[in-house]
Amino acid sequence: QVQLVESGGGLVQAGGSLRLSCAGSGSTFSNYNLGWFRQAPGKEREFVAATSRNGIMTYYADSVKARFTISRDNAKLTVYLRMNSLKPEDTAVYYCAANRGLPNRYSDYDYWGQGTQVTVSS
Repeated sequence: QVQLVESGGGLVQAGGSLRLSCAGSGSTFSNYNLGWFRQAPGKEREFVAATSRNGIMTYYADSVKARFTISRDNAKLTVYLRMNSLKPEDTAVYYCAANRGLPNRYSDYDYWGQGTQVTVSS
């Protein structure tokens, strides 16, 4: 199993940037694909970005491409989400997740963090 703890959320103005971090536990961290998902009030949770076990493959939702960057440091057991050019519609609770299936098979994600709030003001 892997445990995940997100941090780095907060309040930012539109056009600003934030970097989310997700710290994992366990020596098998590098065996997991890692993803970021988000859920806005009244909406379903949606995929944001994912990275493969070695960090070479990355996937992004169309809504965040060219603005967000996912990366991981397996030595530090951490995955990051750099968010630039933030928009009010990016406001949501952001969740880190892990799976041992395919990084872009979103139903495979079965380990989740508790989430961190990101609020973008206009």
